[in-house]
Amino acid sequence: MKIDKLLEFDKVKEKWMELAMTDSARKHIVDITYYLDERELRKQLKDTTDARSFMELYGTPPLVSVEEPKEILTLAEKESCLTPYQLERMEKVLVAVRRLKDYLIRGKQQENELAYYELNLTAMDDLREEIARQIRGGEVDDYASKTLLQLRGEITKTEEQMKQKAEQIMRANKDCMADHFCTLRNGRICVPVKKEYKWKIPGSTIDKSATGNTFFVEPISVANLYEELQLLRLDEENEVHRILYTLTAMVADGAEAMAENIRVIEKLDFIFSKGKLSLDMEAVAPEINLDRKIRLKNARHPLMDRKICVPLQFEIGNGVQGIIITGPNTGGKTVAIKTVALNCLMAQCGLHVTCQEADICMNSSYLCDIGDGQNLTENLSTFSAHIKNVLEIVGEVSADSLVIMDELGSGTDPTEGMGIAVSILEELRKSGCLFLVTTHYPEVKEYAARTENVVNARMEFDRETLQPTYRMVIGEAGESCAFYIARKLGMPE
Repeated sequence: MKIDKLLEFDKVKEKWMELAMTDSARKHIVDITYYLDERELRKQLKDTTDARSFMELYGTPPLVSVEEPKEILTLAEKESCLTPYQLERMEKVLVAVRRLKDYLIRGKQQENELAYYELNLTAMDDLREEIARQIRGGEVDDYASKTLLQLRGEITKTEEQMKQKAEQIMRANKDCMADHFCTLRNGRICVPVKKEYKWKIPGSTIDKSATGNTFFVEPISVANLYEELQLLRLDEENEVHRILYTLTAMVADGAEAMAENIRVIEKLDFIFSKGKLSLDMEAVAPEINLDRKIRLKNARHPLMDRKICVPLQFEIGNGVQGIIITGPNTGGKTVAIKTVALNCLMAQCGLHVTCQEADICMNSSYLCDIGDGQNLTENLSTFSAHIKNVLEIVGEVSADSLVIMDELGSGTDPTEGMGIAVSILEELRKSGCLFLVTTHYPEVKEYAARTENVVNARMEFDRETLQPTYRMVIGEAGESCAFYIARKLGMPE
């Protein structure tokens, strides 16, 4: 049974996933299901509460994505030489680790338990500072070593000398030149010589113009400096590799501590994503009980606009096992039962709930039959689809289940549908589960009125405006108001 989809918890998860920074946290959100262990559930709820409290005091935590650093760490451990870009990525994660440690330490003043995750983070300041000193702008910095600084200085000096030599030759042979500037061809500094004077400039022809009237010649004196330049560049390349390998080795040496840092970041990302969702939805921490009772004060559907959503007052348990909700179409019956079940499911997944107050029991299963359930691929009618769901529910239900069923018995002959609806309700009652059902059948209302532990409820309807008020009144049966609405709309008596 696809509970997430039926109750729209999948849409809550989509909003929740947008608040996570790491793939690990997002995967955890996708896979999460309700906790069945009371101790674990209380811990998860406390984490959510602590995360929200932390953010209310100190703002959003400095968490970062760690997918790329995880791959880089694997490369370092395999003794691959990391690139400057990869080393900078590692430095950014280490900066985040330092900031996260500082952020968490502040929470110790409030005795927030999440603050003690700081002890599992290793700042690795030496490695971070070493990378920051030697790598800048995606390259090995000139000041990474004295040798590199000296080599790059000599390279710059040699390149300048080559340019000066070429310009001297051009000044001395103005009449032979096709242009006033030396140029770079195939990485060589060349002078542009007119075709007829090519023999006057000693050197190698590197290129010629499209017309063939200009030859680009590398003078011998420039070529000699070019050989020196190549040797200097080779030395520079070797020094750069030495620096990169040294930094890579430092990263590999700290791989175990770094892997633990990443694990802690992923765990905190999941925890803080729950706190962010609580803040976004203006939710509250629910109370958890084992007494098979649910009480929601001013509950709202978490996906509905809170400005227009009419708060729901709901209570079941304490002698009431099942509630039968009746009322006109578009009166909010389906939204009401979804609001109850979705808030209960969220609470049991360790999330805060969209209520002013909530006391929610743990359920061993959530069983639902909502919507017309028509399945064209399986060629099932609306009624057949309902019955298929109902059979699944009856087969799985236990005393610790929460069952919600929408428009019970609909989609077939009213007399037969009513009989089936009552028999299903009796089966649910015998199982001892908590159940919440919507219906239009008057016989089902009568069943609720005469049956122990089952009560009626109605959705209010404004007879003057012909508009539902979306308020639930428990203890009273509702009516469809079909005759009244038809009369008000002008249907003849």
